[in-house]
Amino acid sequence: MMMRRAFVVLLLICLGCSAQAPPAAQKPATAAQPSQSSSDLTAIMAKHIRAHYSLPPEVRLDFGPLRASEFPNFDALTVSFDGPDKKQSYDFLLSRDHKTLARITAMDLTTDPYAETMHKIDLTGRPTRGNKDAKVVVVNYDDFECPFCSKMHTTLFPEIFREYADKVLFVYKDYPLEEIHPWAVHAAINANCLAAQNVDAYWSYVDYLHGNQQAMRAVKGRAAEYAELDRLAILEGQKRNFDSAKLEACLKAQDQKAVRASMSEAEVVGVNATPTMFVNGAKLDGAVPAESVRAALDIALKEAGVSPPDHNAGAKDFGTAK
Repeated sequence: MMMRRAFVVLLLICLGCSAQAPPAAQKPATAAQPSQSSSDLTAIMAKHIRAHYSLPPEVRLDFGPLRASEFPNFDALTVSFDGPDKKQSYDFLLSRDHKTLARITAMDLTTDPYAETMHKIDLTGRPTRGNKDAKVVVVNYDDFECPFCSKMHTTLFPEIFREYADKVLFVYKDYPLEEIHPWAVHAAINANCLAAQNVDAYWSYVDYLHGNQQAMRAVKGRAAEYAELDRLAILEGQKRNFDSAKLEACLKAQDQKAVRASMSEAEVVGVNATPTMFVNGAKLDGAVPAESVRAALDIALKEAGVSPPDHNAGAKDFGTAK
């Protein structure tokens, strides 16, 4: 049932990715409507929408009234997709002969869509690696328990980082998939507790968790997993002469506020799985190969007026930037 509900939520999110409403109607509908009952028309539209989007039975469709649209011979209407855990509304166009139902995505060509995405991402106080003055910023929404995230992390660090550390800034944000990764939220909180005192400690903790997931899987029981995550965080603090009382209080409190805020923000910018990266706002889904990351970085660098690295000249190790 959990997976079923997750599917419904994912479906509604995917629908929302192209659910920008067309501009407001300018002219009222004047064409005569065919002689067809409202209930019959609603039933026909519902059948087609369910078939087109493969909607499960538990998603209810609610149809709003017809209204004028800016498109000749088409009226607009809003259809609400009401699932068990999420409700979303989308705009459709209905031809006035009632023979065609359509959805469109309105794109405002006066704005930069990638810049708009980056404006929605709050990087305040986040630990970084790379050039703090870089014109290209990579934001990675991460889950410490996700195997695909670990694969992506080991591609970024050290492979990609060696080539781009002087040209790109790398930032991680939290998006733990807690329904399938039960200790991911705890790990994210612990990492943030470390970051509050030392950026290098944060990255060391992140590197270890992503590089040693097998060791974490060997720990049995939720309490034991949490205890191991806390032990690793305390060990990091000891290596760097942390204020131990402050760190232990943070670990014990397990304040989820910052992690939840990051998760909510991620959904606003279209994240529904991990890893998801944004390269100056351009989205990369999943554990893409290094070649795809390089291509995205090189495009962003060129657009920013920065020369990409010479990939044939050999990689330089730039170390870890604070």
